[in-house]
Amino acid sequence: MIDLAIDRRSLLRGAAGLVVSFALPRIACAQAGVAQSSAKPVDLAEVGSFLAIGREGSVTVYSGKVDLGTGVRTALAQIAAEELDVALDKVGLITGDTALTPDQGPTYGSLSVENGGQQIRQAAATARKALIDLAAARWQADAAALTTRGGRVAAGQRSVSYEELLEGKAFSLAVDPTISTKDWRAFKVIGTPVARVDIPGKCTGRFTYMQDVRVDGMLHGRVVRPPAMGAVLKSVDPAPAQAVAGFVKLVREGNFLGVVARTEWGAIQAAQALQAEWSDWAGLPDQATLFEHVRATPVAKEEITSSSGDVDAALHGAAGRLQATYDFAIHTHGSIGPSCAVAQFVDGALTCWTASQSTHSLRGQLATMLGIPVEAVRCIYVDGAGCYGRNGHEDAAADAALLSRAMGGTAVRVQWMRADEHVWDPKGPPTLLDMEAGLDGQGTLVAWRSMLFAPATVGSIVPLLPAELAGTASTGGTVPGTVIGNLAVPYAIPAVHTQAHRLETTPFRPAWIRSPGRMQNTFANEGLLDECAAAAAADPLAFRLKLLADPRAVEVLQRLAKLSEWQPQPSRQSRSGDVLRGRGLAYVHYDLARAHVGAVAEVEVTRSTGAIRVVRLFVAQDCGQIINPDGIRNQIEGNMVQTVSRTLMEEVTFDRSTVTSQDWSRYPIIAFPDVPEVVIDLIDRPSEKAFGAGEPSAAVVPAAISNAVFDAAGIRLRSVPMTPAKVLAALSQAASR
Repeated sequence: MIDLAIDRRSLLRGAAGLVVSFALPRIACAQAGVAQSSAKPVDLAEVGSFLAIGREGSVTVYSGKVDLGTGVRTALAQIAAEELDVALDKVGLITGDTALTPDQGPTYGSLSVENGGQQIRQAAATARKALIDLAAARWQADAAALTTRGGRVAAGQRSVSYEELLEGKAFSLAVDPTISTKDWRAFKVIGTPVARVDIPGKCTGRFTYMQDVRVDGMLHGRVVRPPAMGAVLKSVDPAPAQAVAGFVKLVREGNFLGVVARTEWGAIQAAQALQAEWSDWAGLPDQATLFEHVRATPVAKEEITSSSGDVDAALHGAAGRLQATYDFAIHTHGSIGPSCAVAQFVDGALTCWTASQSTHSLRGQLATMLGIPVEAVRCIYVDGAGCYGRNGHEDAAADAALLSRAMGGTAVRVQWMRADEHVWDPKGPPTLLDMEAGLDGQGTLVAWRSMLFAPATVGSIVPLLPAELAGTASTGGTVPGTVIGNLAVPYAIPAVHTQAHRLETTPFRPAWIRSPGRMQNTFANEGLLDECAAAAAADPLAFRLKLLADPRAVEVLQRLAKLSEWQPQPSRQSRSGDVLRGRGLAYVHYDLARAHVGAVAEVEVTRSTGAIRVVRLFVAQDCGQIINPDGIRNQIEGNMVQTVSRTLMEEVTFDRSTVTSQDWSRYPIIAFPDVPEVVIDLIDRPSEKAFGAGEPSAAVVPAAISNAVFDAAGIRLRSVPMTPAKVLAALSQAASR
């Protein structure tokens, strides 16, 4: 059991010089019932919001960005250590605690290092300059003649430690946004492979996840969800639940129905025993005609994402025209560990331990739901089982908050179960793309048009499910808003028009899943581009290089070709036998402004079963300045494995009332024997801006696999997931032509 009972005075007294280990940085300073503290600044403009120097030169970094298993904790420590000139093992992090960390925005979009890291870098550089100035004043020396090393300011043989200069005080100065950060040629920590600090604990079972958190005296809660997603609670008989040993309370607010018990098993039994009557509801579309439904959904807004030249005229005059429709299924996050949270509502104030990747946004949502000031809510991040977008973590937190309020001050832990996660977490929405391209008589791409069908943006936060069920005030609306990313293409084409139909509704509560929109749009873009190359009888690599002017894009593809030992196509591989082998290529310039990634997939297609096996993936990536090459390799490998799973097998199934893929047998994910080999070439540009590496490489995987299947079997797969049934249907159709 983890003891979280730290008194308020001790917490505030130690805030300026807190020594924090990597293993449990958030739990070490967590305290039930404490809302926002004024003792420590959290303003983005203050150095003290980001940094504190304590005893023996220890450095505490406060980050609003959290580590979702992406290695951010290690990379941010490297940035701070580099700018402050301290040893890496002296740096610890507190992340995602709304009472202690600045609001740097949600942890998403591969922006933790790119934006959050830059804010920490500027704060550290400002602090370093201030320390030099303090030493210069002490010695009556020229600050320009002083240097820093090992947590000390030095002038010749004379030196003084940072903690001596601060004399126990916290930083009290503004971040200088114009400060010169360290020149890359002087880097000692940035760019060096560093083993992630969280891995040892995870490998030995010592790491603390959200599911492990315990608060003294807490009770356990379970929420009973409607059997149909839009059903209304008509009546409930509590008697069977009350007979369960350890039962404490039934909680009902509108359609929100939960139980509280003394043990987790008691809460499970009570929830299962509860007899509730719900109305009928069948408002979901027919899955068999899902994309007809998507196409027919009313349009809320049209968005043109790129436009140049006269596309209609160019297509009309093209010697060859290609048209294709690509679709991408509804996905769930499928977090291995279902969502969990602990909340304690005491005297009008809420403390919540949560694995939310957006604790500051969640804080506001919980305050709105409970009708209390945002200052009365404290959210404390504890690592969860992964989400990459928005799964059920925030909803579990809201569940726990409502149940704790009903208990009048007792902490309540809510642990979701597998069906809760698979049914009720927000989904990656269905995506449909109509594509069209034109080639001239020499096989040059002269026209490009695409139309995306995706949900409209209403707000920027996914609404809380418990708030909606309880009928209380809520914040958030239809999202996500970034799914138009990479609809525009990075290629030099004379006439281009890319547009999105932003739809009024979507079948499920939508949210982002890793590389949202960019994966779906890149799948269609790189798939159609390969179709154009085939129509022009051109090698897919050469076809792309001819259309790229950016030297960084060209270098990525050239290094990818060398890495993968690319052989020019059209393929000369035999398509005889039962097992067909092929290779496919895909490229993305993420958001047309960030990382460049190219990938080659090597696949096997079994003709008799329709099964696709991804044998090997080659990846070349340029994300600018590399903070931790080991961490980026982790990210790319994880992206490849997760996205192969999404591409080949993942799909939410449903009837007219609810999700039917409620377990792993009906929502399968990749198993260890099917994990491909991943070969990586990282291009480090230490003098350039550091771009995020968490998402970009995922975007190229579906197209690379689809293009490899074409090389192997001569069939085009334009629908994700690429199931055996779809492969067999495509092979049959090809054989009949």
